[in-house]
Amino acid sequence: MQIDNGVGARSLLGVTWRKSRRSNATGDCVEVAALPDGGAALRNSRDPHGAALVYTGSEISAFLLGVKDGDFDDLLRE
Repeated sequence: MQIDNGVGARSLLGVTWRKSRRSNATGDCVEVAALPDGGAALRNSRDPHGAALVYTGSEISAFLLGVKDGDFDDLLRE
């Protein structure tokens, strides 16, 4: 299934993309960039010029707090 959502990552000028230190050596990573309005954008490192999903500051905060609380631990593949 292909879902087209978000904006082109190249249209987010002046942002710095970063990934987790836990990312694997093959480069299969999710990258995140802080946005000037307090939000954040996420993209797939395998397609750096593809779509980026943009979230408001409150959306990304709720997600990150959920991660810290373990709400998504069932998705871990270690």
